[in-house]
Amino acid sequence: MIPAILLVYLAVMSYIGFPEYQAGHYLYYFGVIGFTLLIIGILHIFLKKRERLHAERERQRKG
Repeated sequence: MIPAILLVYLAVMSYIGFPEYQAGHYLYYFGVIGFTLLIIGILHIFLKKRERLHAERERQRKG
């Protein structure tokens, strides 16, 4: 859920930052987008791992 919200945030920020792209600052524009996507991807992986570990602890606790 959180990564999806962050992707929407990234889309809005990309739209707001579009004048930077039009001004010719391609590396800056796509660098920020790429770095943000990397962070969102890492966050997604860690949240899935945490969710899986939580489910395993619940299964061990129950039985």
